[in-house]
Amino acid sequence: MRVFHGFEALPHFTHPAVTVGSYDGVHSGHLKLLRTVTAAARGQGGESIVFTFEPHPRITLGKADGLRLLTTLDEKICLLERLGIDNLVIIPFDRAFSRLAPDEFVRDCLVGHTGAETLVVGFNHRFGHDKQGSYDYLDSHGFGLRIIEVSECDVDAEKVSSTVIRQLVGEGKMARAARLLAHPYLVIGRAQRNRIRVEGPLKLLPPPGEYDAHINGKPARLTVDAAQELITRDILPEGRVVITF
Repeated sequence: MRVFHGFEALPHFTHPAVTVGSYDGVHSGHLKLLRTVTAAARGQGGESIVFTFEPHPRITLGKADGLRLLTTLDEKICLLERLGIDNLVIIPFDRAFSRLAPDEFVRDCLVGHTGAETLVVGFNHRFGHDKQGSYDYLDSHGFGLRIIEVSECDVDAEKVSSTVIRQLVGEGKMARAARLLAHPYLVIGRAQRNRIRVEGPLKLLPPPGEYDAHINGKPARLTVDAAQELITRDILPEGRVVITF
């Protein structure tokens, strides 16, 4: 997967199918969208592009009180790459970008910078200044795009959303969270002896306690302490570690 930061110096994309979102957690609801955009790209002999934001829009808009994220940018990149996405464009979500009208975003960013031919959106997708854009807006304005809407996802009759999964992780219900995510909960950190430091001040960790986990693919017993530090029983090689719950 190719990763690009911002709209400058983007290459030519072949018949691109695109989707846009924060994709926090890359959960099972997101998977429907991501698989749809991949299938759409393949169907038109092209490549898939995911647009995501850094930082999270709520931070820029001053609505981040209490916000905890399921994925850091590094973790999100890891999960999207596993799904076979061809390209990831990381949009610097600043005040100027937040003020773009829906037509500016679609015309200038999606079509203008990538040549998008297909846009895949969720059933409740909103975009542009004050969230004025929607599926109906896209459908009525055209923009020369084929628009595909993806329906809501639920697991065991429970609505899947980043908010619901954040609550489960915050309560330490890791098995249930993993079911709604459709993959184990991912944490990427750096090990020093038997302690793991998690980068990203907003990264959500389970509450203090002991958990069954895997570290770099190997079973481990992991302790989350009151300071939200991860502690193992074994000495680890220093460096990047991938943890799943």
